[in-house]
Amino acid sequence: MSEKQVVITGFGGQGIVLTGNILGKAATIFDGRHATMTQNYGPEARGGSCSSQVIVSETDIAFPYVEHPQVLVCMSQEGYEKNAPSLRAGGMIVWDSDLVKVGQMDPSWTTLNVPATRIAEELGNRMMANIVMLGFLSAVSDVVSVEALRQAMLASVPPKTKETNAKAFDKGRAHGLEQAPAAGGQG
Repeated sequence: MSEKQVVITGFGGQGIVLTGNILGKAATIFDGRHATMTQNYGPEARGGSCSSQVIVSETDIAFPYVEHPQVLVCMSQEGYEKNAPSLRAGGMIVWDSDLVKVGQMDPSWTTLNVPATRIAEELGNRMMANIVMLGFLSAVSDVVSVEALRQAMLASVPPKTKETNAKAFDKGRAHGLEQAPAAGGQG
């Protein structure tokens, strides 16, 4: 892997920026690679469109913005509609099946979905859907190592929530491992 470009989309209040930060932290601090993270969000505090763009590389990153990601994570309908056309051929698209209805997609894409919001609600906190998604991503992609992602997540959440966030990560990962062989993801 020389460089992976990831876009994470959703709406304000879902922890989209935190998700991008965790991914970048996993790459730099725990995997020893280079990473950039940029964010984009609407003027609303909650509910507006939001995205994180993360680039992970073995070498220096000259341009920090993602134009054609290899991985697209969609946690809102608007995020899917706005960003799916930019996903490069052969890329991977992952969406929250509770919040996103997808249309016809490029047959070269790896397409995976997870009921991240529902899993988080079953664990007692809808706000952990982003952590469920990170766990899922750890099972179906090789953007960062599983252990680095777990460590970065635990280092980024409030101390009182580490146990429940670890459960959310593990539930998302378990769901992803069920789909990983089809996706060619790491196990």
